[in-house]
Amino acid sequence: MSNGIPGFAYHRVPVADGVALNTAVAGTGPAIVLLHGFPQTHLMWRHVAADLAADHTVICPDLRGYGASDKPAETGPDTYSKRTMAADVVALARAFGHERFALAGHDRGALVAFRAGLDHPAAVTHLAGLDVLPTLDMWDVMHGVSAAVGWHLYLMAQPPGLPEKMIAADPDAFFGAFLDQWIKNPAAIPAETRAVYLSACREAIPSIVADYRASAGIDVAHDTDDRARGNRLRMPVTVIQQDWGAALGYDATALWQAWTDDLHHHTTTAGHFMAEEAPAEIIRHLRDLLTR
Repeated sequence: MSNGIPGFAYHRVPVADGVALNTAVAGTGPAIVLLHGFPQTHLMWRHVAADLAADHTVICPDLRGYGASDKPAETGPDTYSKRTMAADVVALARAFGHERFALAGHDRGALVAFRAGLDHPAAVTHLAGLDVLPTLDMWDVMHGVSAAVGWHLYLMAQPPGLPEKMIAADPDAFFGAFLDQWIKNPAAIPAETRAVYLSACREAIPSIVADYRASAGIDVAHDTDDRARGNRLRMPVTVIQQDWGAALGYDATALWQAWTDDLHHHTTTAGHFMAEEAPAEIIRHLRDLLTR
C-alpha cells in the first residue's frame, strides 16, 4: 500500500502563515472532515473515508506537525494548541468551499475536533470523537497507578529538549510500542501501513512532542475557561470509546454530557485503532450521527 488513500486526490492547502496541510479529498455532497490520531496519519481513515465518499465530500488532512503537512517550529504555546489546529481545520474546509461541515476525529484529532466545535459552532454541524476525553477531563481522571497507562503524556509534557532527545534515540521503538500495545487486531494495521506511520513519526518528533506539550498547558487553560463560561458543544455529538471508564474508575458518559446536551455515547470492543480494526462499526455510527 502507498501512503495515500486510493481514489482520493491530494492537495497541499495553505491554512495559516507558513503552514500548509497535506490533504486527501474525494466525493461530492455535504462535507465531512476526518482527523487522525497518534501515532498515525490521515491514512488511518482509509476504510471509513472510502465509504463516506459515496455521498459526502470527504476531506482527510494530516494535522499540522504530522505526516506530510508542514511542521512549524514551536515558538510558543499557541503553535500547537488545539485552538490553532482547529483554526487550521476551519480554514481547510473553507478552502474547498465549505463554510459548514461535519467533523470526526480520533485521539489527537478528536481533541482538535472538540476545540473546533467549541470555537467554531457555526461551522461544525456534527461532531464525533473516537477514544478520547476532553483534555481537562483526561488529566482529571489520571491519578495513582492507573496513570501509568498515560505515561507518554507526562513524558511529552516536559519542557523542550529532553523528551525529544529520548524519543529520537529509538523512535521506531517508541512509536511502535503504541501501535503494538493499543491494538486488539494487529492485522488491521498491516506491515506496509505500519511502515508509513513509523516513517512519518520519525520525521515529526519535535512537532508531535509540541502537540502533547500543549495539551499539558495551554489546552487545559482553554478548556478551563470554556467550562467556567459554560461554553458547550451545540451540535449533535457522537463519542465512541473503549470502556476506559470501567478500567480507570470514571463515568465517561457523564464527563461528555457536561459538554453537550445532544450526546450519543458508545463503547466498542475494538482496540484504540477502531477506524482500522472495526471500520464497519465506525461507519455505522458516523452515518447515524450525520442523520441527526
